[in-house]
Amino acid sequence: QVQLVESGGGLVQAGGSLRLSCAASGRILRIDAMGWYRQSPGKQRELVASITNGGSTNYADSVKGRFTISRDNAKNTEYLQMNSLKPEDTAVYYCNADVVSHGSVVGLRNLWGQGTQVTVSS
Repeated sequence: QVQLVESGGGLVQAGGSLRLSCAASGRILRIDAMGWYRQSPGKQRELVASITNGGSTNYADSVKGRFTISRDNAKNTEYLQMNSLKPEDTAVYYCNADVVSHGSVVGLRNLWGQGTQVTVSS
């Protein structure tokens, strides 16, 4: 089974930085698009950043200039570098990826990580 595991969340003061990691493991042929989402209680899950297999990136307006998404294809890992954090960034952050895996049948699966809490204090 292919799974995504996030790490790097925690508590940080406003203006600080955190680096989130999302590692995919399993019988992976390739990973296409990857991204980070976040969700706060009572709110919709929103796309924070995405990155294609070729490295093209896209960001939510609220994080442009502060967050950077990247990936290491050799490690099947994506990262989210978060700088100049604000209390409004507080949320559970979820990794998402389109993974082509091979079991008895090769197929594309869209997978979610378990989520990692990011809390930014004032």
